[in-house]
Order: sequence, then C-alpha cells, then structure tokens
Amino acid sequence: MLESAPPSARSEGSWGMASYAEQVGERLRNVRVQKGLSLHDVELQSDGEFKASVLGAYERGERSISVNRLQRLAMFYGVRVDGLLPRIGPQPTGSAAWAMTLPDEGLCIDLQALALRREPEARALEQFVTILQMQRGDYGGKMLTIRREDVRVLAAVLDRSPEELLARLSELGLRRRAG
Repeated sequence: MLESAPPSARSEGSWGMASYAEQVGERLRNVRVQKGLSLHDVELQSDGEFKASVLGAYERGERSISVNRLQRLAMFYGVRVDGLLPRIGPQPTGSAAWAMTLPDEGLCIDLQALALRREPEARALEQFVTILQMQRGDYGGKMLTIRREDVRVLAAVLDRSPEELLARLSELGLRRRAG
C-alpha cells in the first residue's frame, strides 16, 4: 500500500507546520495502522460505509471530515473522538487563551438562535448539537452546554482554532452565559 508523503514534504501552514486537516489525517492514518487495517479493510469491514478512496482523502488532508463522520469512524475504530485528533504540543503564545474564555462547564449554545442561522459554522454546530442531544436524551432545552473538549473537536472539523470558532459563534449570536 502506498502511503502519502511525510509531513515535512507536504504543504505547510502559516507557522511552518502541516495544516490542521493534514494533522487530523495523519492521526486518522496512525489509528488505522495501529488497528492493523488497510484502507480496503476498513471499507470491507464497515460494509462500505467508509470508502477507501474517501478515507484516503481524509488521511491526506485533501478532504475535511464532518463531525458525524468523525464520530462514526471513532466508533468503528473503537476509540474516543479525541483519539482521532492530533496530539498537540506546546501552543504558540496566546493559544491557551481560548480555554480562559470558557467557564469550566464549557460553552453554552442558544438553540433557538442556532435554529435561525444558515451559516456553515451554524449548520455544522447544529449537526454536532443533534448528536449530543441524542447521546444525552436531551431534546427540549433552549440552551445546550458543550464541553471544552467538544469545542476543540468542532474547531478541528471546521479547520479553525478554538479561539476563532468561539469568536465566530459570538459574532453569530449563539453563545450565552450558563445559568
């Protein structure tokens, strides 16, 4: 099986690193290889849910993976969703600040305001919220709290930093104070 080029040979982002999509792809590939699976094995064992060509595009960072697909792939591999995200070392100055902008309980989303938005970030957030509501059995609230770790996952899927995502959600009027 032919694997893609090492990170040093790939296109580089603004800080001389592979893009976040490429980093996610590397993590997807690492988990698959650790499970002893080829791309073709995944396609066969998932009954075609994960096509080898599409999974390969995710792994090369050529295609972004949705929150739903990331969750389904995590279930297929038997790992947590954050297990499919890259391990991130020391951050550039100020990047830890996003965590300071969230209370310990996480991010509170106004579900009524979310239902009225049509922007791509809002649509992705709505899909993510639907998954959380199903997992929690919580369908009737006007607000939903998302954990810090979930904000990181959502930011990764949208190819943004957590602080960029939080700023955008504020712009869209979707963030609320808990309580």
